[in-house]
Amino acid sequence: MHTPAAPALQPRLPARRGAWRAVPAGRIALQIVVVLFAIYLLLPIALLLIGAFGKTWTNTVLPVGFTGHWFADLAANTSLRRAFGVSLLVALACCCASAVIGLPLAYALHYRSRSGGGALARLIALLPVGVPALTLGFGYIAIFSGDTLPWLGSLPLLIAAHTVLTLPYLTQTLLSDLRHLDIERLEACAATLGATPLSQFLTVVLPNLRQSLFSGLVMVAALSIGEFQVSNLIAGFRYRNYPVVLLQAFYGATGMACAATVVLLCLAVIATLVSVNMVQRLK
Repeated sequence: MHTPAAPALQPRLPARRGAWRAVPAGRIALQIVVVLFAIYLLLPIALLLIGAFGKTWTNTVLPVGFTGHWFADLAANTSLRRAFGVSLLVALACCCASAVIGLPLAYALHYRSRSGGGALARLIALLPVGVPALTLGFGYIAIFSGDTLPWLGSLPLLIAAHTVLTLPYLTQTLLSDLRHLDIERLEACAATLGATPLSQFLTVVLPNLRQSLFSGLVMVAALSIGEFQVSNLIAGFRYRNYPVVLLQAFYGATGMACAATVVLLCLAVIATLVSVNMVQRLK
């Protein structure tokens, strides 16, 4: 007797829960904010890139024509080349001064904070971040423009001003690393082996801070090269840095100024990539 085959069972797909659930309004608002912020951040960069290759840009939304001669004009411009050299020199000197001052300062502030003190010192170290740059600039003019200290417009004053402005960023980077390293235990181990306090600092503290020191110095260099407000007030004609001359270039040849800004942007991106790569190697 032939028995009919049972029909094949069709597997039932589970219903997708929440498939038709409405997207939360908060998520939509967050996405809108992210898109607007991306437009706000990337639109000026895109306009600079377009302007660097535009032939003419006068009273129009976008430049007209296409050319690459602005970069050749930039390479031949003596004023911008000299300003770029001044910015590199100031940034290098600022990194050296910040490292020499910031390392022992962060080390001292770390131990003072562990003992419950150092609040006033931390406040003073952070003052350049809280005080407007224009206030510092006018203060430099008031102090260093007289006959007693006639240093206004000099290169040492420009380096010192940049060091004051950038030092808190390096100090806070080092302090953050010191809080997570448990450096006291490492120093105690070195002390049991007969290491002096100076030897502990050179052989224990410095090697463990190399990542934060390098990344902090890259940030110091970037801030120094891009600093405009104080530099515009205290830099003399011989020592104008790149942003000051760049602003003056925008009132002349807009295309060359866009090209100069693109070069600065490319250098910032390269420095960031080198910093990330170096920090990964130092781990």
